[in-house]
Amino acid sequence: MERTIHLNCDLGEGGKYDEEIMPLISACNIACGGHAGNLETMHRTVRMAMEHDVEIGAHPSYPDRENFGRNHLEMSARDLKLSIEGQILSLKQIAESEGGKMTHVKLHGALYNDAAKDENIARLIVECLEDLEEDFRLFVPLNSKISELAMGKFDLFFEAFADRNYEPDYSLVSRSKNHALITEDQQVFEHVFFMYNDGKIKTFSGEEISCKADTFCVHSDTPSSLEIIHFLHKKFAEKGIGVKNT
Repeated sequence: MERTIHLNCDLGEGGKYDEEIMPLISACNIACGGHAGNLETMHRTVRMAMEHDVEIGAHPSYPDRENFGRNHLEMSARDLKLSIEGQILSLKQIAESEGGKMTHVKLHGALYNDAAKDENIARLIVECLEDLEEDFRLFVPLNSKISELAMGKFDLFFEAFADRNYEPDYSLVSRSKNHALITEDQQVFEHVFFMYNDGKIKTFSGEEISCKADTFCVHSDTPSSLEIIHFLHKKFAEKGIGVKNT
């Protein structure tokens, strides 16, 4: 029986390769107006996902298009909750209007990182999703506050990053550092395969930490992202591992 790997990608963010990437992944996380995206891009990306049987997910963020959602934004709990709910419901309604179904939620950027470390923000996100009363799967980072608080309440998919270096505390190396991204295809493959096959992450400092990952993300705005995903397909196929599709 062939082993499989689950790949996800953040799409609908204005990238050049969404159409080419979509058939190569298991799940897409669609920008829904917070950091990027609008009604037109959401409709278009949902249709592409349905065409290729790719799981459809909402990718909500701090409402900060100017900084692409990559900076922490001071907001009242009420305003943040309303923003997140609005983003998720917008994508859900669009998916349904196209005859599809939204399957999961993955936070974006600074909100993803804050929910990993800040118990108050993590609790707010969990409460927000509970209020929606939907059976969404939640993509969560390893060793995170949100995974602790959401455990038993949602179907969790633990996520690891194919194209990002890690710190020993499981946080991602800051994008402000020149070694944050992994952009060479062989290095990306080795990084992912070590996590997938050995259950360990090799941090940038060389330390090895344990890894339980259900899905692996390649960012669509990483340089050579399309070439990287093609290379991952090739190398995994050589090892008898297929990219999971719905």
